Amino acid sequence: MYAIVEIAGHQFKVEKDQKVFVNRLATEEGKKVSFDNVLLIGNGNNVTVGAPAIDGAQVSAKVLKHLKGDKVIVFKKKRRKGYRVKNGHRQALSEIVIESIVSSGAKPAAKAEPKKEAKKAEPKKEEAKAAAPKAEPKKSTTKADDFKKIEGIGPKIASTIVEAGITTFAELANTDAAKISEIIADVRGNHVTDTWPAQAKLAAEGKWDELKKWQDELDGGKA
Repeated sequence: MYAIVEIAGHQFKVEKDQKVFVNRLATEEGKKVSFDNVLLIGNGNNVTVGAPAIDGAQVSAKVLKHLKGDKVIVFKKKRRKGYRVKNGHRQALSEIVIESIVSSGAKPAAKAEPKKEAKKAEPKKEEAKAAAPKAEPKKSTTKADDFKKIEGIGPKIASTIVEAGITTFAELANTDAAKISEIIADVRGNHVTDTWPAQAKLAAEGKWDELKKWQDELDGGKA
């Protein structure tokens, strides 16, 4: 039996016990993960095609390890302009092994339902008049740290991290790199967050000279 399943934005043809390299997953090493977006399942001469996905189908796998792919060199040049830019990139990957393929009857991961708030009794008109208006809470005027000082973080990523509630270098330093990748998943481009917490820690401690020296050795935030 084989299946075509979408994993981390890419489609793969997989079979049981097959090892696959996919874009970095947020799941920890050794943990199991399931994928519900199964597009096709083949079993001998029987082929089931989804529209677009097959209801109840699921591919289960186990995360073996996280790693980086081979380095890719990107060189840009403009004739007679003196413009030359050379960048290197190593894609963040996860190695998984396929444990099972279920064609039907799989239960999707349960989503937490929002709690229903109990209806409050409406105050009587006389009580409503007597009640004094409540003062509006003051908005926080605390300014977020400039995350653009971290090698590999641009304005869009910086604002996305702040919107997620992380506003200081200290908070960023205490955030796992995989969690940061999850926060900025919708930001266009390939971003490797491995060094960001360590860079943020140096910034939080005011070790700017040490941070600058290290950043000179980095390439877009990548070691």
